[in-house]
Amino acid sequence: MNNQTQNPIDLVLAESLKELATKKPIDKITIKEITDKAGVIRPTFYNHFQDKYELLEWITVNELFAPVEPLLANGMFKEAVTFTLTALEKEKSFYLRAIQLEGQNSFNQIFDRCVQNAIASNINVEKLSQVVPYSWLNERHVAEFFANSITWATIEWIKHDMRVPVSEMADVYLKIFHNPILESVAKF
Repeated sequence: MNNQTQNPIDLVLAESLKELATKKPIDKITIKEITDKAGVIRPTFYNHFQDKYELLEWITVNELFAPVEPLLANGMFKEAVTFTLTALEKEKSFYLRAIQLEGQNSFNQIFDRCVQNAIASNINVEKLSQVVPYSWLNERHVAEFFANSITWATIEWIKHDMRVPVSEMADVYLKIFHNPILESVAKF
């Protein structure tokens, strides 16, 4: 993505895509529809984004992940998860459409990549090497493992119309990732 900053045009284009997505699938929305709704010309769109999938990634990064960086940096995992889930719930119609995208530009892949980056940038490498002293198991592998789990649970939550309350979802994330999984599933 070539532009991670927020400016008024980015915000207008994002709102335009989100509004259009409540009425039709994202893969059916054209750049012309986005720019018409935003009140800008097509070249303006391309000065900011390569395509609508890059715009979707911009929305995901700037609305779901950038705001929680300070929370994660301060060890406030539950608050970060609660914020992200609440933001998803607030734009429920949009994210129900977003999860329908498949392939390399899918929301699933974008979300997973964002979760991986958030986890990897907050892993205590020294503690990780004390717990698992294998050089091949680095912070990127651990981040990928947890991100895949978090992404799957989040996508399933969205697919099922976000019926589970945000507070319960955040609590589940915290408990599953805080406690060793073997304690949860072992029968000894």
